[in-house]
Amino acid sequence: MTQLWNQFIFQPMINALLWLYSSLGHNFGLSIVVFTLLVRVITLPFTLQQLRSAKASQDMQPKLAELQKKHKGDKDKLAEEQMKLYKEAGINPLGCVVPMLIQFPVWIGLYQSIMTVVPNSPLQLLNLARHIYLTFSHLLPLNAVLFGINLARPFPALAVLVVATQWVLQKMMTPVASTPEQAAQNQSMELTMPLVFGLITLNLASGLGLYFLTTNIASMVQQYFVTGWGSLAPMLNSLGLRVSVAEPKDKGHGRKK
Repeated sequence: MTQLWNQFIFQPMINALLWLYSSLGHNFGLSIVVFTLLVRVITLPFTLQQLRSAKASQDMQPKLAELQKKHKGDKDKLAEEQMKLYKEAGINPLGCVVPMLIQFPVWIGLYQSIMTVVPNSPLQLLNLARHIYLTFSHLLPLNAVLFGINLARPFPALAVLVVATQWVLQKMMTPVASTPEQAAQNQSMELTMPLVFGLITLNLASGLGLYFLTTNIASMVQQYFVTGWGSLAPMLNSLGLRVSVAEPKDKGHGRKK
């Protein structure tokens, strides 16, 4: 399994990153940004399907809550009515899960590739040499410095940017809460996820943090065009920006045509 992973995902990603590095004037930071965006474009159909399914499921929550009250003591009937509701709305309950499972190996491969291509010790450099094609062997060691920042080492300021963009993204992904319990749960997630990614960025190579930052910004754009501003809308409205709470740009989510 490890050999198949290295041959078909890990090594091709490493060498694609090195090809970009050689094509973009040996600018490793720019190579990470372009590589991340290319992967996002390739996985865009799956991402859009996942976002639309999530938005459609969120829109159905009031009806699902009514069914749960109506069939509280009959689990079989509840399951039957829920499936009927999904079918009538043209929604696949697994619509969020399947695209994520397809993208997951790509995310892991990209993470490993960036961590491997920015070696911080002779042993890590030797490990990198084992995975690259001979065509790119002359590129080692890479110039991993961007604007004076060594992308092979942590950079605290980048961690702050990752936390900020992850918080905004989390707010956009979260629907406006309809109950105090949901609001508390949303607030917990909005704090936890940014802090987790911030700690990772703070302790690992900043090249990975640059990947997180690029991914967050690209995800914010995708999220806006599919689901709108989410829980960020009330805050923007309080600043006088007058954005829509419920109307996303993409109105084709979750329904069969």
